[in-house]
Amino acid sequence: MTTKVEAAFLIPWLSGYPQTHNLKKISYDPEFVPEGCSQSKPGVTFGAGVQWGEAYPFAEAHNITIVGGSDRSVGVVGGWLQGGGHGALSNTMGLGVDRVLQYKVVTPDGQYRIANDCQNEDLFYALRGGAIYFCRVHRTYSDRPSLSIIGGGGTFGVVLEATVLASPQVTLQTVIVSFTPNTVRTQELWNILADNGLKWAEEGWGGFSTSGIAILINPGSTKEDAAKSMDPLIQFGKRLQSEGVEGASTIVTEFPSWGTFFNAFTKDHVAVVGSSLALASRLISKDNFKTSSDRSALVSALLAADAATPGLIILISAPSSFPSTGKTSVADAWRSSLYHITVVSPWNWNATIEEKRDHYVAASRSIDHLRKITPDAAYLVRQMYESLCLADD
Repeated sequence: MTTKVEAAFLIPWLSGYPQTHNLKKISYDPEFVPEGCSQSKPGVTFGAGVQWGEAYPFAEAHNITIVGGSDRSVGVVGGWLQGGGHGALSNTMGLGVDRVLQYKVVTPDGQYRIANDCQNEDLFYALRGGAIYFCRVHRTYSDRPSLSIIGGGGTFGVVLEATVLASPQVTLQTVIVSFTPNTVRTQELWNILADNGLKWAEEGWGGFSTSGIAILINPGSTKEDAAKSMDPLIQFGKRLQSEGVEGASTIVTEFPSWGTFFNAFTKDHVAVVGSSLALASRLISKDNFKTSSDRSALVSALLAADAATPGLIILISAPSSFPSTGKTSVADAWRSSLYHITVVSPWNWNATIEEKRDHYVAASRSIDHLRKITPDAAYLVRQMYESLCLADD
């Protein structure tokens, strides 16, 4: 017998994606009024099949800013928004779910519904939260593990379209420091990020970092203030260049919009599409930045995780400077965090089930270095059934 929760999962997973992928509607209304409401706000309506590579050029053409992700192929309404929606602008402009004005959705009972602040408010609340999936391993007739689901936007129906808040175009102050990865240099880089983490978050900075690069952007700063704020990172980059460190580069520049930054950024930094891998992630609380010993423990954990599974990414994408409205169902831990860390362990196309399980174990052990210092923080990302349930509980 199929339960309501199981039905909520099966409908979007088995039938929704192939059809919604073709829903490519995009429209901009500078005075969008959610149905049944009276107050207008500038909004962009996206069909469920629109991807960021299509959304950002539209925003550029209309001189507006849409807060979104950093990969062209990710879906605006599905994979990104229904996972909570975080990006480099989230620190100052909020999560994706903070900015939704309206959903149009088909619920598991087959009903077409409109959800916003003025109708189906409980559904609107539920849809604005990141999905949590986990694997409940037990053996049945088919000797297959089962997938359990707790909450999350995608479990409440098939979202056909969403309208999100459009902001005026923003100018981005940008600092990029890069070098050929080296453990000593990486430790120094991440020490600088950790030592300035709280201050930079308050000043509006967001961005990304891996073992050989840091990219920081700020949508609300002047050139002068940005240079002063980022001086520790800028001086570090210049010193690496003066020492002749391989691959050392320091860029301090200004982009006239998010779209122009995105186009430049994704030329060299884009996620691989279609690769097979185990992924684990962790939110890093503001508490982990309070004292020098806290920051030292954080950097040590980051280095250990990256050594265990090379490719760790620091996403400076938590809405740490964006107050909660209390109207979303996203985990409260996002508001008290600065970083979202991801680690991966990839496998070859011909890997056996046992080898895939080993990679999930490797990813889990890698993120354990961060679990130990963040006992109250977690973040599980949505993954496909086979990927999740290949790993033992």
